[in-house]
Amino acid sequence: MRVSEGGVEVEVPEQADEGIGDEVFFNPVQELNRDLTVAALRAYRDREERAEYYLDAMAASGIRGVRAAADGWNATLADIDPDAVELCERNLERNDLDGEVVQRDANALMHEEVFDVVDIDPFGTPIPFADAAFANTRDLVCVTATDTAPLCGAHFHSGVRKYSAVPRNTDYHAEMGVRVLLSAMARTAARYDAGVTPILTHATSHYVRTYLELDHSASDANAAIDELGHVYHCEDCLYREHDFGLVADPIETCPECGSERTLTAGPLWLGPAHDADFVAAVREELDDSMGTESKVERLLDTLEGELHEPTHYDQHRLCKEWGRAAPAMDEFLGDLRDAGYETSRTHYGGTTFKTPATVEAIREATRDS
Repeated sequence: MRVSEGGVEVEVPEQADEGIGDEVFFNPVQELNRDLTVAALRAYRDREERAEYYLDAMAASGIRGVRAAADGWNATLADIDPDAVELCERNLERNDLDGEVVQRDANALMHEEVFDVVDIDPFGTPIPFADAAFANTRDLVCVTATDTAPLCGAHFHSGVRKYSAVPRNTDYHAEMGVRVLLSAMARTAARYDAGVTPILTHATSHYVRTYLELDHSASDANAAIDELGHVYHCEDCLYREHDFGLVADPIETCPECGSERTLTAGPLWLGPAHDADFVAAVREELDDSMGTESKVERLLDTLEGELHEPTHYDQHRLCKEWGRAAPAMDEFLGDLRDAGYETSRTHYGGTTFKTPATVEAIREATRDS
């Protein structure tokens, strides 16, 4: 079957309606991911003018790489599956585009050749491809992780094994997944004396996606490692705090309610997960050829204003804990601001927000909401 997306037309497996092909994977649900990728690549090309060579490391049908080629990138589409390679070649030809298609193991290719931008979008965890991605990439590594249960702590032991971190299943589980992934990527890049700066990160539906700008020196790697630390969380009153450093200093009892049911998560990335200026630049690169343009624009609007706190709160969960009815979000957040606390909505959901205020401070500030 043929699919039109972002101004190109590609052939995809007949099973695409279910998101699964016999051999070549194509997921129509990931259109938002691909639309946002194209806009981010446009904004990044303005940010780093030397960036020219783009690798779609697991191309499958090639739709992401074809769209990059149509946007002027010197694109390489790679896949180990010969059927995928043939499909990629046909899809480039169908759109009268230049581009290189190679049948190679992604890790072997990334270790042997240098690219400006590398995109790893595997089924499941990106960890098996992370070392190769950071070994030679010059400027930007784009990463998708679809194994959100291990990342968020719902599958605890799997998360520990894959990401070498302790994830916890909390009421800010999406944020946990983002920061476990960023921590793992920062530690992997540091092995190659590369520092990562997340310039755009989002958790949408069943995946986490991040765009990591690279700086290549031992001091840059050290600076990225300095952004790692731990979050301490009370299961009873939902209090949380964080500190930087690779060695955890867990709280034994909650300082607000005295509970001993406390959790430690980490090492997590505690620094910013996005660059607001870059997010704004990405929004300017959206166009009406993108089927998810309005959804991406709303996502970027929220991301641009999102505070850099390493956890978020869910208003409904807090109000339930306090035995209150949940008021309108604007009123709730307005009361927090009136009390002198910074706050922002988050892209994780309509009732989620960030603030440096403690749970008790939020409770007092919003008592009359």
